[in-house]
Amino acid sequence: MSRRTERVAQLLREELGQILLHEVSDPRLGGLISIIQVDLSPDLLSAKVSVSVMAPPPEQTDAIRALNAAAAFFHRSLKPRLDLRRVPFLTFHLDSSIAEGAEMLAHIDEAIHQDSARS
Repeated sequence: MSRRTERVAQLLREELGQILLHEVSDPRLGGLISIIQVDLSPDLLSAKVSVSVMAPPPEQTDAIRALNAAAAFFHRSLKPRLDLRRVPFLTFHLDSSIAEGAEMLAHIDEAIHQDSARS
């Protein structure tokens, strides 16, 4: 990934976070939503946005559907915020790495607790 691509991906990540925080009020986006990563195509015309949703699985699916349905809104909202000739078209995908990490930490804490109870 080139330096420019990395900078644009980081800028997209920051601006999408601001839009989600301040401008979106969809009830399907009720859980904690974090933008994990933005992967840009080499021509910078499309971007895959990896999103973590801290909610039960059915709500995660609803949130991803809502984000993809609002992709045109995000595209329009990004145009005045970015100094780019063309703003990439966005697709949102679920990233479960934060949930998996939290589950792993819970297992570790449980193992430590069981070990200290035996001693």
